[in-house]
Amino acid sequence: MDIRHIILPAALIAAGASAADAKRHKDSRPNIIVILCDDLGYSDIGCYGGEIQTPNLDGLAEQGLRFTRFYNTSRSCPTRASLLTGLYQHQAGIGRMTFDDNLPGYRGTLSRDAVTIAEVLKEAGYATSMVGKWHIAETPLRKDQRDWLNHQVFHETFSDLSNYPVNRGFDRHYGTIYGVMDYFDPFSLVEGEVPVRDVPEGYYITQALSDRAAEEVRQYADDGRPFFMYLAYTAPHWPLHALPEDIEKYKDTYRCGWEQVRNARYIRQREMGLFGDCVDFLSGRQFSDRWEDNPDAEWDARAMAVHAAMVDRVDQGIGELVRALDETGQLDNTLILFLSDNGCSSEVCQNYSPGENDRPDMTRDGREMVYPRRKEVLPGPQTTYASLGARWANVANTPFRFWKAKSYEGGICTPMIAFWPKGIDRKLRGGLTEETGHVMDIMATCIELAGAEYPKKYKGHDIIPMEGLSLVPVLRTGHREGHDYLGFEHFNERAFLSRDGWKIVRPGEDAEWELYNISVDRSEQHNVASEYPEKLAEMVEAYCEWARRCMVEPYPGQAGR
Repeated sequence: MDIRHIILPAALIAAGASAADAKRHKDSRPNIIVILCDDLGYSDIGCYGGEIQTPNLDGLAEQGLRFTRFYNTSRSCPTRASLLTGLYQHQAGIGRMTFDDNLPGYRGTLSRDAVTIAEVLKEAGYATSMVGKWHIAETPLRKDQRDWLNHQVFHETFSDLSNYPVNRGFDRHYGTIYGVMDYFDPFSLVEGEVPVRDVPEGYYITQALSDRAAEEVRQYADDGRPFFMYLAYTAPHWPLHALPEDIEKYKDTYRCGWEQVRNARYIRQREMGLFGDCVDFLSGRQFSDRWEDNPDAEWDARAMAVHAAMVDRVDQGIGELVRALDETGQLDNTLILFLSDNGCSSEVCQNYSPGENDRPDMTRDGREMVYPRRKEVLPGPQTTYASLGARWANVANTPFRFWKAKSYEGGICTPMIAFWPKGIDRKLRGGLTEETGHVMDIMATCIELAGAEYPKKYKGHDIIPMEGLSLVPVLRTGHREGHDYLGFEHFNERAFLSRDGWKIVRPGEDAEWELYNISVDRSEQHNVASEYPEKLAEMVEAYCEWARRCMVEPYPGQAGR
């Protein structure tokens, strides 16, 4: 397999499409590429304070625009549903996971009362492509699930075919239907509707997705239509699987431990002015143990090194994609949006039961996959199945508290880079914006740029009105009239954010509501619920109204509940 590093200097990106002018689209509408990472931490990439080598993403940021307040739904499948439909995840049918809870907002598969970006843009004349992880179709379990996961038995379908990407607006799809997989031999890999029976020696899914995306970009250069591509990486979601040469780059980086890495990220964030004039935005570390006393320091340092290697390989692939755009004369008029589906994960997957759901317990050739509960084997190879855990997740999400599946900023606020040489105002390039955005805004953005129309009906179904608002004004002027509020709920983790920066959080069914002013307390260090009871009551009432409207169940009753 062709594994290569592609680093594009800012000057090349700024030059845009200087080559292959003869292949420019006659259609003046921009191409749109949405790149979604999986469980990437807020500070993992260089242009958000990280030490991981991400020169290609940093180059996009240098000539693009970084959002510091961009929100998701706190978990993979709900975020994907919201992103693709322009709705809250409950309205799109996936309030929790891809299992049917027999409630309207929690059916576990993408609703037919929603349309996807691909369905709308296809009607508007765009070519549409998806490369990567789907994870928004119900994935029922089979009696022979373990053998299926281990490639010992074969089934033609992984879910209802009507819910595959190619039947929800995408002309083509190469990637996975399920959510978690072996990076070296992924379960549920498909080409359109057809399962991929086996993969070549040396296969690594991050590289395969990048190669496919770049290949398709080159093909689109000869098409008279603009294209929409949704590139959904599986990285850096567990298991911690990475290529040896990528791990080698970080073998010593994390031996200094959690505190030093977290503090260094915070210093870099301050130096880049990530939150404007705010100089005190590092939340307290959520653990009292010290790295010096850690008996598993070697294993933990290796785990973070593998995580970094996974992110590094994504960045290399994005470089490959941008190079393909540039060499085919398409870069200048392509909008690239890069983001993550949620914050870094605190999950300890090695404590899960192997061989269940989407977690294999052996390789195709019969080798055992070790879930290292006692950290007895180092992560990285195919025969291990491990994750970072909460302490490194706390680092990855610097400066915030908490992580994936929580409604604090560490779970729902992640990086977002917008790059579009022809469309982003020159005065904004290389800068930061505090304009608040949400993944459901991507649909409205695509519709505006494509000159498309959001339908009231689609294939016989009444379509729920779009909730998202276009980000185009932010790209062109730096400002927009944004959302009055944003609502969040996932497994009874709830939050509500108002336009003026007030935010309430209720971390569980039995917890009390908390109140923060993130305009001045960006990392939620000071719960002021007792100081502003009237504001708290007002916000809780507004949350309840949102929950009723958007099929959120169960929703809280009166203020204080």
